[in-house]
Amino acid sequence: MDSGDSTGRTDGVRAWLRGLEVFAGPLAYFDPTTAPADPVGLFLDWLREAVAAGVPDAHAMTLSTVAEDGGPDARVLFLKNVDGAGWQFAAHARSPKGRQLAVRPHAALTFYWPLLGRQVRVRGTVEPAPADQSSADLLARSVSARAEVELGRQSEHLKSAEERDLALREALARIESDPAPGSQQWTLYTLSPAHIEFWQADKSRLHKRLRYERTDPADPWQRHMLWP
Repeated sequence: MDSGDSTGRTDGVRAWLRGLEVFAGPLAYFDPTTAPADPVGLFLDWLREAVAAGVPDAHAMTLSTVAEDGGPDARVLFLKNVDGAGWQFAAHARSPKGRQLAVRPHAALTFYWPLLGRQVRVRGTVEPAPADQSSADLLARSVSARAEVELGRQSEHLKSAEERDLALREALARIESDPAPGSQQWTLYTLSPAHIEFWQADKSRLHKRLRYERTDPADPWQRHMLWP
């Protein structure tokens, strides 16, 4: 068979996927009627429970943005912080996500913790933090991670691994000779949410869903249970 022919490889995929077990459990318990008035505390409780349950990279999240062509774009990042102002993440301002946020400062975050059957969806507007906060975040990264930032060529076409490795060695040398942040493009972003949904799986598919909504950051949160 031609290695480029995928016909044989896709036979039976639908049946195979249908046969995979989901929500293997034991699933976590959630009573939406007892949820607090502010979603930040509930989110942190769920995050801590996910860490305690052994969920790998529990602070990983999918960041979804609007691409230049108007279509969706998504990638996985790590949460930097969460407080009353919102959810924080960091990115290079000249990366695809940085350019997209500069044009359309709206995004969604999705957390998924399969061991507990939980997900949290956060959607709202995004603003860059002051330069000093972004610089502090960059300095807190490992030397190798800072060197990758210094390259400033994320998602561009790469001619060879040798080209990448040479550029990385040069960036590491610059950082070792002068530890001060060289990149002014590393940016800490804060997503101020308008909608936050807490989703708890149920083996019978009667999933529990609770959405917090508000139109202005100064407004109190409104809570609504949702149909599965």
